[in-house]
Amino acid sequence: MPINKPDMRNPVLLLAFGFGSGLSPKAPGTFGSLAALPFFLLLGGLPLPLFLLVVGLVSVAGIWICGRAATLMGVHDHGGIVLDEFAGQWLTLLPLVPVSNWSLATGLWVLLGFALFRLFDILKPWPIRWFDENVHGGLGIMVDDIAAAVPAGLLLWLCRLGWAYWAG
Repeated sequence: MPINKPDMRNPVLLLAFGFGSGLSPKAPGTFGSLAALPFFLLLGGLPLPLFLLVVGLVSVAGIWICGRAATLMGVHDHGGIVLDEFAGQWLTLLPLVPVSNWSLATGLWVLLGFALFRLFDILKPWPIRWFDENVHGGLGIMVDDIAAAVPAGLLLWLCRLGWAYWAG
């Protein structure tokens, strides 16, 4: 039986709903992506292999967590399930890792990465839309955001390369 409001005392729902960020009545995916950014402050300083390990573990665990949360909520891809946005946002920001010096410039790159990820996650160009429409369960919830992170991260990386070249 579907439930209307998730019980944030349930650890699965707490994680799936991004520590409550997915409870926003408007644009829960955007709020989930925003909520992922403070965690990036902690993760961004990790060595690249360790960062990839954390994002990989969250992504793999997210398949089960998001699938279980969808079952508990009685809705395949409940809009408030935003753990997939966390993983996608962090993967998008991969070109910034490791962050050795937090500065205004770093913050601007993070904001650009946020905007690029949201753009691809919302518009869902091919093949992202295909994943969204054809892959189901917890994997389906996670995979379209991972797929959106790939072009967003590549564009962020290209922008940084272009900026480095232009700035000299």
